[in-house]
Amino acid sequence: MKKIPILDLKAQIRPIRAEIDAAIKEVIDNTAFILGGKVSEFEDAVIKYTGAKYAVACSNGTDAISLALSALGIGASDGVVCPSFTFYATAGSIAALGAIPVFADIDPHTYTISVSSVEQALKQKNGPKIKAIMPVHLYGQCADMEPILKIARENQLKVIEDNAQAFGAEYLPAGQAGKGKKSGTIADCGSISFFPGKNLGAFGDAGMVLANDKAVADALCLLRNQGNKEKYHHLVIGHNNRMDTLQAAVLNVKLKYLDAWNNKRQQNAAYYNQGLKGLPIKTPLVAGYSTHIYHQYVLRLDRPSAGLIEHLINKGIDARVYYPLPLHLQPCFKYLGYKAGDFPESVKASHETLAIPVYPELSKEDMDYIIGAIKEYLM
Repeated sequence: MKKIPILDLKAQIRPIRAEIDAAIKEVIDNTAFILGGKVSEFEDAVIKYTGAKYAVACSNGTDAISLALSALGIGASDGVVCPSFTFYATAGSIAALGAIPVFADIDPHTYTISVSSVEQALKQKNGPKIKAIMPVHLYGQCADMEPILKIARENQLKVIEDNAQAFGAEYLPAGQAGKGKKSGTIADCGSISFFPGKNLGAFGDAGMVLANDKAVADALCLLRNQGNKEKYHHLVIGHNNRMDTLQAAVLNVKLKYLDAWNNKRQQNAAYYNQGLKGLPIKTPLVAGYSTHIYHQYVLRLDRPSAGLIEHLINKGIDARVYYPLPLHLQPCFKYLGYKAGDFPESVKASHETLAIPVYPELSKEDMDYIIGAIKEYLM
């Protein structure tokens, strides 16, 4: 039976293995294993790629969120609005600082944070004083940032983009054709994850924070490195959130290929869209304000997706739900007092969606096999 994983990193690495091996060898020969020269080289490459003024490399995507929050002055008992339908790290990073996640629902078509739900969260009379909003650029496309930034300005709130899944996507402001901004550069800070499974993935954990304000960037550099500029002289209470040089070396090589990989994901998504046309299943909607780099290609049924997932798995196709239990219903957030009836769109999406493989190295034969298996179930 054919086996198609949700992601095939061996196929990605194989054609660039010699470049990666040479980059790793250089780090080993130099022995500068933490915040070595390759880290600043990678930061500079990301600045050039994204157009951000500052890029601060760190240990992982979760720490990137925590560092961004801390650098913007968000701390204990402060409320941060974020979607319920996302990976744990979005809200977990908020809670780990002693701040309070204030959940919002999602748009049912894009799965990104609902602007109206953000507005409702800000009207709550009970609860923490809200200091920030954290939209998530889920599955590979941007949240609708213009109205979120407008709300933030009107309420004097900070905005942190959780850009773990959309590095390389562009936000397209209304009426500004050709003036797109890279995701992560639109708000006060943008956090990035280079977890191995991301479109741009390291060989372990790695992350980054983008910023356009020098004071924020300086704070990020202090916070990630034990609170010091000069060794043994600690200016603030910092953390050990530094990036390993080996990860930067790998990412330096892979960044050169990111746009080509993202383009191939877009081509694969278009092939799926055509092949699944006419079936009782929803293919991903691409919002007019964003490009989509398809970190995940997510389908939706008008009923629970568990049966189709089981059918695909039995055919050797790795299909799964991102994410099967919204955050407001997770046991670790029970103390926040949310209930089952809250955020209905997040709950529906957790039951009705499924992701199928979309990685660049998929062959036409692989995609035809996946399309055929879906048709077999639905027709």
